[in-house]
Amino acid sequence: MFDLDPRKMQQMMKQLGMKMDNIPANQVIIKTDKGDITIEEPEVIKTTMKGQVMFQVSGHVKEHAFTDEDVKLVMEQSNIKDEEKATLALQETNGDVVKAIMKLKGE
Repeated sequence: MFDLDPRKMQQMMKQLGMKMDNIPANQVIIKTDKGDITIEEPEVIKTTMKGQVMFQVSGHVKEHAFTDEDVKLVMEQSNIKDEEKATLALQETNGDVVKAIMKLKGE
């Protein structure tokens, strides 16, 4: 669309008071009330403009339809103390708490 020289683009951004930085990241996790969104192999760009900081994230998105409370419930009901194991069971059962508990009790 636009044929802008990268140096000119940087000059324009500087004049507008914008600064962009690449942030090296391995994973980005966004926690929501309805579950977690994990972004694997992300490209993260931090933009600062007039004192405001914004992040732009792109990568491979995985949505986990379960909450921290679900993980705790699976741990309690299946008598395990390993949060990672409970999380993995929920991931494998697509967030189905009952199936995750049954899976862990069957091991």
